[in-house]
Amino acid sequence: MSSSPPDLSSSMPSRQPLAERLVEWLRHFWPAPLGIDGRERLRFVVGAMMGMLLTAWLSRWWAQGSGSGPWMVASLGASAVLVFGMPSSPLAQPWPVLGGSTLSALVGAVCSTLIPDKVLAGAIAVGLAIALMVPLRCLHPPGGAMALYVVLTSGDGWHLATFPVLFNVVLLLIAAVVYNGLTGRRYPHPQRVVSRVAASQGAFTASDVDAALAHYNQVLDVSRADLEGLLHLAGRAAFQRTLGELRCADIMSSPPHAVEMGVSLKEAWALMRLQQIKALPVVDTQRQVIGIVTVADFMRLANLDTHEGLGQRLRTLVMGRGGQPQAVGEIMSHPVQVARATQHAMDLVPLFSQGGHHHIPIVDDVDHLVGIITQTDLVRTLATAVQGR
Repeated sequence: MSSSPPDLSSSMPSRQPLAERLVEWLRHFWPAPLGIDGRERLRFVVGAMMGMLLTAWLSRWWAQGSGSGPWMVASLGASAVLVFGMPSSPLAQPWPVLGGSTLSALVGAVCSTLIPDKVLAGAIAVGLAIALMVPLRCLHPPGGAMALYVVLTSGDGWHLATFPVLFNVVLLLIAAVVYNGLTGRRYPHPQRVVSRVAASQGAFTASDVDAALAHYNQVLDVSRADLEGLLHLAGRAAFQRTLGELRCADIMSSPPHAVEMGVSLKEAWALMRLQQIKALPVVDTQRQVIGIVTVADFMRLANLDTHEGLGQRLRTLVMGRGGQPQAVGEIMSHPVQVARATQHAMDLVPLFSQGGHHHIPIVDDVDHLVGIITQTDLVRTLATAVQGR
């Protein structure tokens, strides 16, 4: 008997309709908001206006009596957008603005001199300008316009590279340095990566950022240092969202097992074995923590110099023979580190990782014992958060 092939149509993923894909593609043409508030927008607009006003006024004044040549280049408006609106951008720093603009103008002058056809000269000028700006670390988008401007402008290209190009750029940069500084923006903005301590608390390292950038392999309009800083801020926000709001009361073991200081070692040891725990807070009659007794305390006071086995030595200790201590209060550790139930759980990380603690009693606002947190409790909480449960 032959069997018909199984129907796989229901298990195959349905293809998105062409109209929906077209709409989704068209949405890419509408950019996301810039993410700046009204105050920053006003700072941006006023700075660009003042920078252009100062540059234009001084350039026109300088050009008086020097003929009818141009005294300002239009691409300077694009540079103003960068230096006033994005003063932290690698493309807006003084060297890219100055070097990229002037170098591109000189490239345009060379191409205009050697290549008679302006169409060919303009294309080659823009390409060569980019090819030089990238290795010289002065990539500046208006630089391509500068190269084309010199090619298309009738006149002495070498003179244009000096005035108005270089003159305009220097004035704009002076205005940008002063205005950005007065309005709380660092300019020039540091571009080098600040050396960081090796990652802690599960954070990424600088080499992780380098690997991601190498994989991305595209020009970013943000400095390497700022990108790493933004990633750290995002990581801190995610950490705060997932773990930062957890309180000790959320992860503590409650109700806790505890003993008073007069309890015999035999009873304390039996309780620890029965409950399979490694520590017992020691409390007074008001349930306030006055100490803690752990398995390590029993081990430390067992007579390790005898030839008996470990079990026999512990038995000797808890039975109170051989002049050994008999009550919990005689071997407990005190004072003891405690934490509040309302305290952030992440505050305990340094206590466990650096303070040598393995068990931390948790108390309420009136110092009454309400729970206990162990290293295992904290690790379990971290693992759960990492797994996204």
